[in-house]
Amino acid sequence: MVLDVPVEIGREAAQEAALRELSDPAYPKPSWLDQVLDRIWELITELIARAQGVPGGWLTLLVLVLVLAVVAVALIRAARKASATRRPGGGGLFGETRLSAGEHRTLAERHAAAGEWAQAVRERLRAVARELEERTIVEPMPGRTAAELAAEAGRALPALAADLDQGARTFADVTYGERPGTPEAYAELTGLDEAVRREKAAL
Repeated sequence: MVLDVPVEIGREAAQEAALRELSDPAYPKPSWLDQVLDRIWELITELIARAQGVPGGWLTLLVLVLVLAVVAVALIRAARKASATRRPGGGGLFGETRLSAGEHRTLAERHAAAGEWAQAVRERLRAVARELEERTIVEPMPGRTAAELAAEAGRALPALAADLDQGARTFADVTYGERPGTPEAYAELTGLDEAVRREKAAL
């Protein structure tokens, strides 16, 4: 026979039991941002407890809470920005620039002449993308990634689908995979650029 007898457990023993339970691998580990925000919340609750009964304590508490809130917002924004930067295609194909196909082509040629192959590869694919938009083969779309461009343009130009896909992969490798650009990769994208221009003329 089992009796429901209340068992008293001390605060420290309860904390240790909770820590043992949460340390189980089945529980997901909190991120560094979650840990920082939890610590900030602990500081706020501790300050509230100390401010009670202290003359002028609430004003000091209010200032400290505001400072901690600003720090928390800054941390959240920095974490989101870092996450977007790490994500492939996070900044889109063009980033913040707004240039024509000819302008991207000119930049690509300048980088190639200087032996800056990674920049040359990026600008040449941007020239291809802008050419496709300017010739209404694909609709302009802010934030479009290289892979999305290749998929959409490949449906419109099936003869160039494989080359467009390879060009998008080269762009991603150089831009996000930190692989070095090469003269061969640039030559392939230059050929793709010329093929796209010819294909539209044929259409």
